[in-house]
Amino acid sequence: MAGTRAPEDAYTAEPFVPQGAGLDALREAAAGCRGCPLHREATQTVFGAGNAHGRVLLVGEQPGDQEDRQGAPFVGPAGKVLTRALDEAGIEPADAYVTNAVKHFKFEVVPERGKRRIHKSPSLREMTACRPWLEAELRLVGPEVIVALGATAGKALLGPSFRVTRQRGTLLPFPGHEELGECLIATVHPSAVLRADDREAVFEGLVSDLRIAAEALR
Repeated sequence: MAGTRAPEDAYTAEPFVPQGAGLDALREAAAGCRGCPLHREATQTVFGAGNAHGRVLLVGEQPGDQEDRQGAPFVGPAGKVLTRALDEAGIEPADAYVTNAVKHFKFEVVPERGKRRIHKSPSLREMTACRPWLEAELRLVGPEVIVALGATAGKALLGPSFRVTRQRGTLLPFPGHEELGECLIATVHPSAVLRADDREAVFEGLVSDLRIAAEALR
């Protein structure tokens, strides 16, 4: 029946992902993705960007408020933190491709905070629904090292049991892509630096983890 919603466990972006497409065609197709309900409230799809053959692929959680408005990943305050951290770790930002595990902004509006759109973490089902886009990006970019930025990205790539506090800062195998060897490293999301009481300490931890990724590229 028209208008009937699919059961949540049936959500998937798979029908919207064109087979054999390049990054530009994927980006265009992703603009029309209706694979899960998050597209209903978001301004637009925010696809990955950067070096199409980057040696490093950085995966965040989802677009934030500024990313949703501008249509590009990591263009808000967390993006500035990430650029600075990459530079200090010895990773050339121009040699990286950046994307998110989920391509639409999930939020709630809080009237008592001036109707600000406040970030809400995507569910496991929403991450799973969006996984075909991430897999397509990984296949086309072909990075040497993948960096999971934060808990949501870590769960999207390593499974629901992932804990950033336990598994950060170590090169890990990428489940389902064992042929790549130990190519995946997890760390905190740059936004954690902005929320921290001791920003410098959290920032230094982020840089330390990224230096391990930089070493793996040498």
